[in-house]
Amino acid sequence: MSDLLTFVEQEIAQDTRSNFPDFEAGDTINVHVKIKEGNKERVQQFQGTVIQRKNRNSSGETFTVRKISNSVGVERILPLLSPSIDKIELIRRGKVRRARLYYLRGRQGKAARIKERRRYSSK
Repeated sequence: MSDLLTFVEQEIAQDTRSNFPDFEAGDTINVHVKIKEGNKERVQQFQGTVIQRKNRNSSGETFTVRKISNSVGVERILPLLSPSIDKIELIRRGKVRRARLYYLRGRQGKAARIKERRRYSSK
């Protein structure tokens, strides 16, 4: 029974994941999130830097996106397989040496910048 459940989860996850670009920590992405207000539904964009991805290649995979809005840091934790995510666009790839970028929370302005990864780089 549990084998059947994991098989179905993997099928759904792979099908949905193929619609999204491959992104990692340090990349800047634009997430189109469906927002329901009353009986209307609209798409809101949330653009920021990916701080982390948790539980990769599982049905419970989440990622955290951070942006600065009116000099206040705003973070959003989003499940990758959520039906509320309409689209993910990769804006630029970042060159970082860790998988979790929590140190960005204590930085502002130019100190919070991440270098762009070159195309010919191995990663």
